[in-house]
Amino acid sequence: MTIAENVLAVREAMAAAAAKAGVSEKSILLVAATKTNSADRVREAVAAGIDAAGENRVQEMLEKREQGAYEGVPLHFIGQLQRNKVKYVVGAVELIQSVGSRELLADIAARAAKLGVRQDILLEINVGREESKGGVLPEELDELAAYAGSLGSVRVRGLMAIPPITDSATYFEQMYHFFVDITQKRYDNVSMDFLSMGMSADYPAAIACGANMVRVGSAIFGPRS
Repeated sequence: MTIAENVLAVREAMAAAAAKAGVSEKSILLVAATKTNSADRVREAVAAGIDAAGENRVQEMLEKREQGAYEGVPLHFIGQLQRNKVKYVVGAVELIQSVGSRELLADIAARAAKLGVRQDILLEINVGREESKGGVLPEELDELAAYAGSLGSVRVRGLMAIPPITDSATYFEQMYHFFVDITQKRYDNVSMDFLSMGMSADYPAAIACGANMVRVGSAIFGPRS
């Protein structure tokens, strides 16, 4: 299967899941998780019709951006962002999906203010409470959202999660609850435009639970070496 054929297959699965959920397939964004893939392969995915490219590693992002890998689609940062790498990402990507601490949020806001830009972000929730993963714990979400709302140089656009593989649908349902709850609370500078969850193994289940942004890697590019 070529990358173009894989993108088409993913789109068809997304459309089927959207139909079951009673939503338009056009309302769901396909972010290609491009980690470890060359600039040429990323360009193939762009040509095949992905909605955005998502990078996990700062150095890889910088190298591939220099090669024009992402031209034609928005670039998102979807990996764990180290605080000492914030300066390379803020203003260089349309959306930072993985903001899960007050300290990281403060660094992003300070860098954005210095550049005179307003950086769009998603708040990442460690919905499965896994020590190996980043993100704010569910009970700390309100405090982080309120803090984000006080920062004029960032704009929260929604929520993101990487739940445990086991029983992911249960965690997806919890994420949708958080998404609705934050929407109703109406914090300043906080809008729930995107619920980013679901990867190659479970994106149809995520869509069934309300995801409108999925991050798909191996189902597009094949298994990582």
